[in-house]
Amino acid sequence: MSAQLSGKKILVITSNTGIERDELLKPLQALRGYGATVTHGSSKGGTTQTFVGDTEKDQTVESDVQLSDVVSGDFDALVIPGGTVNADTLRQDAAALRLINDFTKAGKTIAAICHGPWTLIDAGVIEGKTLTSYKSVRIDLENAGAAGWVDAEVKECKANGWTLITSRTPDDLPAFNEAIAKALAG
Repeated sequence: MSAQLSGKKILVITSNTGIERDELLKPLQALRGYGATVTHGSSKGGTTQTFVGDTEKDQTVESDVQLSDVVSGDFDALVIPGGTVNADTLRQDAAALRLINDFTKAGKTIAAICHGPWTLIDAGVIEGKTLTSYKSVRIDLENAGAAGWVDAEVKECKANGWTLITSRTPDDLPAFNEAIAKALAG
């Protein structure tokens, strides 16, 4: 995929722990490789802890900014990595929920992978959307009003005036990253 994202700004949001390593690092790398400016914001700012398979502590990553200091208007798209603890923590983070709502109200693209779509439930923006996720999140999404859940590598849904891109697991990251790039390249 040769999408050129020069001039595009993408925000990746995480908690400070429990982040699935590849779901943070691979989008950061891929989207920067497409030419986008990518900012990693975390709940508390500073050091974030990644995991592999939700259980194996892996590397730490320095975030660029604290979520409470982020203005959604500065960005073209929002990416929400998975990791059970990451997603469960973000769904209780007022700044993360504010950002998700600001992006949807502005009609901007949001991409969420694995357990990441959990945060969309608590932000109150899942109703009417068709999406995918890690399989254990399916019932929660359906109960929250999602129009449908599909077992697909990547799903793009433009319902309700904003684009949602979702994927299931780290195995889907190449398709997930490419879908984000295509959506932003227009």
